Amino acid sequence: MSNLAGLTVRWSLVDAPAGVEDALADYVAGTSHARFSAMDGLRFKTWRMVSGQWFEGCYVFATAEDRAAFQEQFTATADTSPGSQIIGSSPILIEECAIVSVAEGASGFEAAERY
Repeated sequence: MSNLAGLTVRWSLVDAPAGVEDALADYVAGTSHARFSAMDGLRFKTWRMVSGQWFEGCYVFATAEDRAAFQEQFTATADTSPGSQIIGSSPILIEECAIVSVAEGASGFEAAERY
């Protein structure tokens, strides 16, 4: 069976400063979205958040090799990454996963800097 290579990076927001959710959304819209939109080997990235609980990046790479290269580089700098600097702590999870399937709904896919 051949699945796409996924990666989840999650930070806790439990002890993050007030206003961190807006700061993260501003960072994604102003910097991160463009960086990942142009990344070789990346199929797509989704940023997810539950206010006061967690913030994460969900990555889907074209190959396991693309994921491994990104994961190695990111893990080495995770403590000083922009997300860690904004939140004030390192990720609590950096986890590989297999992407089994992706469906595009009838309303269509919309890539946007901010929703």
